[in-house]
Amino acid sequence: MLIYHHAHSEFLIETAAGFRILTDPFDEHVGYAMHDVICDAVTVSHGHGDHSYTQKAKGVQVIADHAGKITLATGVTVQGIPSFHDDQQGALRGQNVIFILEADGLRVAHLGDLGAWDEALAQQLTGIDIALVPVGGHYTMTAETAAALIERIKPRMVIPMHYKTAANAGWPIAPLEDCLAALGAPNAPRMPLLRVTKEDLSEQPALAVLMESV
Repeated sequence: MLIYHHAHSEFLIETAAGFRILTDPFDEHVGYAMHDVICDAVTVSHGHGDHSYTQKAKGVQVIADHAGKITLATGVTVQGIPSFHDDQQGALRGQNVIFILEADGLRVAHLGDLGAWDEALAQQLTGIDIALVPVGGHYTMTAETAAALIERIKPRMVIPMHYKTAANAGWPIAPLEDCLAALGAPNAPRMPLLRVTKEDLSEQPALAVLMESV
């Protein structure tokens, strides 16, 4: 499996068979360069423009944007788990769907714009191999709240997302360096992409930053 971080919460995940899944595609107001993406499926955690600009996805066969189990291709499924975009049960920003992708013997969770968690949600997130976790705060969990969730569910590997960069410098979210410090990994390795198999997952770092590839 290959995982690329385009920027923000947008990742491109490619299975060993070449099936490509785009997550939470962002629109132009996020500040990053815009490009069309050739892919087979798209997951959308919620309807805000920085997570749901599916127009950039070309060749897509299926869009997963709701809770429940969805088969994307032979041996490739996603499980949508309902959650909240804020810590007031959706009263501020509405619903969020976490997607757990199962492919190549791996379970990859994209937490979308998760704003809070409780024990019932944590129980549904146990057994995750790779967790793509929002950490910037304000619109999502803070890094401190994310760290508590990570400690509870113990994914094999964590990749942070949804933090401040030069592209979105005006947003009221925390920069990557502050988030990494709160996560207890100030010197987390930077990687251009993640190339991982079920067999070599144990050789990967517990937390790594995937460099933006847009």
